[in-house]
Amino acid sequence: MTTRRWMLATAAALSLVAGLAGPAAAKDVTVGYQLIYSPWAEPIVAKRFEQETGYNIRWVKFDSGAKVITAMASGQVDIAVAGSSPIAAGASQGIDFELFWLLDDINEAEALVVREGSGIDPKQPQTLKGKTLAVPFVSTTHFHTLFALDTWGLKPGELKILNMQPNQIAAAWERGDIDAAFVWDPALARIKKSGQVMITSGELSAKGKATFDGLVAMRPFAAANPEFMAKFVRLIDEANTAYKQQKGKLTADSPVVKANVELLGGDPQGVIEGLALYAYPGAAEQASARWLGGGADGIAVKAITATAEFLKAQGKVDQVLPDYTPFVNPAFATAAAKPQS
Repeated sequence: MTTRRWMLATAAALSLVAGLAGPAAAKDVTVGYQLIYSPWAEPIVAKRFEQETGYNIRWVKFDSGAKVITAMASGQVDIAVAGSSPIAAGASQGIDFELFWLLDDINEAEALVVREGSGIDPKQPQTLKGKTLAVPFVSTTHFHTLFALDTWGLKPGELKILNMQPNQIAAAWERGDIDAAFVWDPALARIKKSGQVMITSGELSAKGKATFDGLVAMRPFAAANPEFMAKFVRLIDEANTAYKQQKGKLTADSPVVKANVELLGGDPQGVIEGLALYAYPGAAEQASARWLGGGADGIAVKAITATAEFLKAQGKVDQVLPDYTPFVNPAFATAAAKPQS
């Protein structure tokens, strides 16, 4: 009896100590996002990522993918959104990260718009000669700007190309300082109000050079946190699925619309129209050979390789790597695609 009482007392004491110590401290992770309308804004605003993973997440807003890559290179960010152009730049520079999810297939969500009254005919690309076009350098739109000019037989020197961030583009447009711009929402929605679309990224992708917005993670972080990564991807995939199911019935009061306005700004109608311009491949499609799982033959690796060649030609990177497959990891999309038990 004495031994039993001692064991019970010891167990009670250990239980008390455990209770005082509390649960294990939650891990911290820093995630960078950009001004891109997306279904994932809804779980961000609702804090479902924190609730489902148990991690403390610090959300940091960036104006461009180039700034995201700089932050990742300096170890300030664990996971972030970047376009295929900044991803190609970071990979070519040897940043130890990997593309693990496509936030979106850019499709019609980036466009070259010409300002009304600028003297540019949207059906006549040659009328761009001598005009001023703004675009964020080393971005997906910069990549497609130069591809478009090449397609049209125009040389970059035949017009003035300025490096501006999206918010700067919208302000310069409204002042009448620029004649054209290749950009994404919310700035795209603003300039469309007094401009006409000349060409979209979807049309240029169909000509052989795809662009997308991707989520990249520092490789050591992803390897050390596989369960978190799989849950993170699954939550985004669920948000995309929910959006696609209600796409034609959205209103200003829809949670996904309100979340994008709260997180990124703009007006509800602009959000509804902006979301509709993107394509959101599901987890199974992303994990397939078409996108992330196809190795050198997948769209992701092909797009990164083509973009790296473009950046090298522009003097933005020093080298094009012989193989970009190590920078694409389909494992977490594959895990998210599996039915939950």
